[in-house]
Amino acid sequence: MPEVITMGEALIDFVPRQVNCALHEVSDFHRAAGGAPANVAVGVARLGVSAGFMGKVGDDAFGYFLKKTLEDNKVNTSQMVLTEEAMTTLAFVSLRGDGERDFAFYRKPGADMLYRVEEVDFDYLEGSHIFHFGSISLITDPSKTTTLKLIKQARSKGVTVSFDPNIRPPLWGSLEEAVKQINQVIPEADILKINEEELKVLTGLNDLKEESILKACQEFYQKGPELIIVTLGGEGCFYYSSAGYGMVEGFKTKAIDTTGAGDSFVAAVLSSLVKADLTNLQGLSTKKLEEILTFANKVASIVVTRNGGIPSLPFIDEVEGGS
Repeated sequence: MPEVITMGEALIDFVPRQVNCALHEVSDFHRAAGGAPANVAVGVARLGVSAGFMGKVGDDAFGYFLKKTLEDNKVNTSQMVLTEEAMTTLAFVSLRGDGERDFAFYRKPGADMLYRVEEVDFDYLEGSHIFHFGSISLITDPSKTTTLKLIKQARSKGVTVSFDPNIRPPLWGSLEEAVKQINQVIPEADILKINEEELKVLTGLNDLKEESILKACQEFYQKGPELIIVTLGGEGCFYYSSAGYGMVEGFKTKAIDTTGAGDSFVAAVLSSLVKADLTNLQGLSTKKLEEILTFANKVASIVVTRNGGIPSLPFIDEVEGGS
């Protein structure tokens, strides 16, 4: 079985060829395979660790494209369902000058929302080291119930659970609803990765001083996660675990598109834990963790210099070669 299994949305990102252009003004897009859990699966595979993806796409041209893209990247797709009930989700993206993005989603419903419990082979989790998910599959049923059942099954089988909320406000009924649902799931995670904006949303923080981040991480830790990582863009990341806490500096680079950066960071962390045989997080020293996070920062710094989600994800030799 795959060492890392991700579950959730696989979708098509339509990435603009123009920068600093409002979405309604963009005249030219190019297609890219995406969706945070799919990105993480490919990222893990490209970094040399076996990966599998669980989810649902449309029985349409875009669904076939996504399935083929994952398979071409050596991601196991035996738990990827194609359906005629709904089309594959589409996301149209606009890029600001700093590489940050705005989104418009075509997902009413999208096929990923319809992933049902009865379509899941829970034995697929046997022998896996890490199960990773996000919050988008928690928005509505049936995918919400399926996600919660998979989390429960993963924990019962001794699989480490990784959670990256990846909040997309346009997809939720309200931001309050998103915060409530995410906070309910955080105690089920062993690893929690959030970015600086999500930290503000989930905690009400108005500043990102190190003392404030530390306090927020301590509160998350009390809820259950053993490892909390807050990514801070080009500044790097802050971590908190039973072994200690601290900042790990990022790599300065010129960002053109941040799509997939957080997902590549997660992929780097998870693949590194597998390679170090530390997926249960026992014996994970601050020295080793900072080494892993430095590697993850490096991976993300490569991704932001490229366009698109999956197309931007580096292979292990690119990272180790320093290119």
